[in-house]
Amino acid sequence: MPTADFGRFFDDFEVGAVYKHWPGKTITQAEDILFCSITMNQHPLHSDDNYAAAATPHGKAMVVGNLVYSIVLGQSVPDISGRAIANLEIESLKHANPTFHGDTIYAETEVLEARESRSKPDRGVVKVRTIGYNQDGVIVCEFTRSVLVPKRGFDFDGQPGRPEPQIAGG
Repeated sequence: MPTADFGRFFDDFEVGAVYKHWPGKTITQAEDILFCSITMNQHPLHSDDNYAAAATPHGKAMVVGNLVYSIVLGQSVPDISGRAIANLEIESLKHANPTFHGDTIYAETEVLEARESRSKPDRGVVKVRTIGYNQDGVIVCEFTRSVLVPKRGFDFDGQPGRPEPQIAGG
């Protein structure tokens, strides 16, 4: 049986194409606090509701921007960089509006450029712009990045590195 594709080959990208990534992701306060703990961000804006109510114009705790970026980037992987040889550059990153605990984030990506590699004929560079927006359609994160992807026929077949199960008693 054929396996499901994960990512695109260079040949599959068309300038102007827009990929709407699925599914969305609702960000909980617990996830935000865990991410802040892992990344050593101790700002009370993300974990102290009283502080956020008294010290911010929004009056409530906000999700740390790097978690929002990471989720939006992750949502794009199956469509954009699932076959990537390398992520070459994040050209710009903008946190356009705040994200709050309980917001659901959706993402989509537009292909801006696609050019063959100048040094290796088996690959190309794709430049994309990805936006993340909340359940109200408000853009919360946007970034432009360049990804190095293989051309069709130069990629691994199947799922490299995946072992076969050992059948007991067989």
